[in-house]
Amino acid sequence: MDLQRTQSLLLLLVLTLLGLGLVQPSYGQDRMYQRFLRQHVDPQVTGGNDNYCNVMMQRRKMTSVQCKRFNTFIHEDIWNIRGICSTTNILCKNGQMNCHEGVVKVTDCRETGNSKAPNCRYRARTSTRRVVIACEGDPEVPVHFDR
Repeated sequence: MDLQRTQSLLLLLVLTLLGLGLVQPSYGQDRMYQRFLRQHVDPQVTGGNDNYCNVMMQRRKMTSVQCKRFNTFIHEDIWNIRGICSTTNILCKNGQMNCHEGVVKVTDCRETGNSKAPNCRYRARTSTRRVVIACEGDPEVPVHFDR
């Protein structure tokens, strides 16, 4: 009886994993989605100070070659961020119509202008504000932080 139960649970696990594989973004979109997550999502924090930006920008590999001048970290659960993709399409800065907007908690990190990679220095500004993200795929996932 234990063997039959184990086999049933294993079969259920395999079917679940196969099902999840059917709704994943394509390889190219998955790379862009993973990059979006690395550069813009930090759900564990509600806001940050200058030191937060200095550490996170380095940790997330945005200071190795040159200092990224500006970056926004979103402090929301990824499912809330993905939910923005289901809002009405709006025009992106590049002219595409695959952008969506929502209100989220963020930390904006702006490079001070007098630092050199890899020791980049940032000023932090935390707020709750409207953001615009580009989404792609089926199901749609965020792939670019537009503004």
